[in-house]
Amino acid sequence: MKNHTVGRAGYPDRDGHVSLDASIMDDQWRCGAVAALEHIAHPISVARRVLEKTPHVMLVGAGALQFALEQGFPREELLTPESDAAWKAWLKTQTYKPIANSEMSTYGHVPNSKLPGDVHNHDTLGILALDQQGRLSGACTTSGMAWKMRGRVGDSPIIGAGLYVDGEIGAATSTGVGEEVIRNSGSFLVVELMRQGLSPQRACEEAVMRIVRRRPETAKSLQVGFLALSRQGAVGAFAIQKGFVYARCDQNSVDQIIPAKSAFL
Repeated sequence: MKNHTVGRAGYPDRDGHVSLDASIMDDQWRCGAVAALEHIAHPISVARRVLEKTPHVMLVGAGALQFALEQGFPREELLTPESDAAWKAWLKTQTYKPIANSEMSTYGHVPNSKLPGDVHNHDTLGILALDQQGRLSGACTTSGMAWKMRGRVGDSPIIGAGLYVDGEIGAATSTGVGEEVIRNSGSFLVVELMRQGLSPQRACEEAVMRIVRRRPETAKSLQVGFLALSRQGAVGAFAIQKGFVYARCDQNSVDQIIPAKSAFL
């Protein structure tokens, strides 16, 4: 695993622990999530079990791990030798400043990724789907920001922030600095703007610009992006910074990598 911005090989927190977050939701408002989950390689699968097997929406930390093991998920060491070396190099300076990741992708690919402490220290996998019957679903997962405080949880596992699906309207997911998405209930906001009549594209733009207007002094150093899908199949995407791309495919085509528009060029 060479991608250090998300998943199994993701960079750890400042204490050397790799923890993963994930959420999943369908068009019937059923949802499941896990946060600060360690030692399990596929948190989105555990989130689905939370949806299917429990009366709860979210399990966190040791409780999430206990549930995952009870469900038969193997316990693994997620800190790879490369990530461990990067963490030990970071410990020499312990510089922590989340910087806008200008080359994000909803598939987690970060070209020319640099070493710890500078850029490209986080990413997100967000997926929205629409089937032939018009049923929507979505998923969102991440390892969060590199060198975060242990126990930090971003937007990805939070229904309404990193992911929201409304079977009557559409779905949205987010990437970027999770704290800003949480403060604005970002994905829920995008879907509600669609409910009010905005297209997925305009809804993503308004949600991003609301963050920019509220945080003008720091917006140029932040990255937040939204991806939206309507029940009719229309797609929208917008980010604060350039470089946010997403992939689109259907039964008749291979993935199309599409650059999203942005507030700042």
